[in-house]
Amino acid sequence: MKLIILDRDGVINQDSDQFIKNPEEWIPIPGSLEAIAQLCQADYRVVVATNQSGVGRGLFDMHTLNAIHDKMHKAVALAGGRIDAIFFCPHAAEANCHCRKPNTGMLEEIAARYDVSLRGVYAVGDSLRDLTSAARAGALPVLVLTGKGGKTLEKGGLPEGTRIYPDLAAAAAGLI
Repeated sequence: MKLIILDRDGVINQDSDQFIKNPEEWIPIPGSLEAIAQLCQADYRVVVATNQSGVGRGLFDMHTLNAIHDKMHKAVALAGGRIDAIFFCPHAAEANCHCRKPNTGMLEEIAARYDVSLRGVYAVGDSLRDLTSAARAGALPVLVLTGKGGKTLEKGGLPEGTRIYPDLAAAAAGLI
């Protein structure tokens, strides 16, 4: 089984410093939905791993998060793709939980759920915490320059072997 792990905000959809708090604020990055479809056509199982501390901060509730994800699932399906599962951390940073990236809990849960090793699995993100989580879990970190990706690249300190692409469409083309 080929598996790929995608961060959500800044990779699939536009990011916001004020959080994506409702379905109307969820706007796909041009080419991202088609990239997911291409990954699916190349027999990848696409899984999302996303920090959603807005839940823990009380900015939106689980019902709203589910509505945002429902919109994302439908948009991806209309483009001919599929997201197999969405794993998320609802905790605020102060909670010091194991699931919040850069910790590895979400990725470990994905590995357990799919009964796979993350060795050789690409994990695509736009922030250092995405890449750090991937590297710590044994996955292959991939940076896209959308969202916070440009600033992440400027700051440096990327895990060794990080692949860099302008966006998810270029990453999908390069990884397939």
